[in-house]
Amino acid sequence: YKDKFSSYILRLEYRFVGDQTPGGPGWALRNSGIMIHSQSPESMTKDQSFPVSIEVQLLGGNGKDERSTGNLCTPGTHIVMDGKLITQHCISSRSKTYHADQWVKAEVEVHGNSLIKHIINGEVVLEYEKPQLDESDADAKKLIKNGDKMLYEGYISLQAESHPVEFRKVEILPLKE
Repeated sequence: YKDKFSSYILRLEYRFVGDQTPGGPGWALRNSGIMIHSQSPESMTKDQSFPVSIEVQLLGGNGKDERSTGNLCTPGTHIVMDGKLITQHCISSRSKTYHADQWVKAEVEVHGNSLIKHIINGEVVLEYEKPQLDESDADAKKLIKNGDKMLYEGYISLQAESHPVEFRKVEILPLKE
């Protein structure tokens, strides 16, 4: 999106369709995401794999195995969960698996640098706080200003890996804190 956001509720519906692009990596099967608190497109380098951001990872099932959605991935970032700094790159949510090409409603409730909630089909599946830049990540390090690594706002983008994904009913409600 062209403007930065800090406190808001983002709601959309998504579904995976068709087959993965030939040659796509196995981990990218039915894999997409919502990037929040993201760096600006202008600040990214040409060879950068992902924007420094907080990713609400959207995954689809393969028809037989369990696979949660509404997960968290942290390219160039960290978060705090249950009072502890989490440096692990991806954290699974408590969502159920959604197989086939069904529409799934995803919501993200964001309160600046405090509480962030991932909500799938009306159920809170993950909560955390204090999103921050990872000072050991080269791309994130360039974004730290005056020693403050906390993320209070950023851009929003929709991600697609190598599997076709459709989005509809994309809505944003800015919140006044």
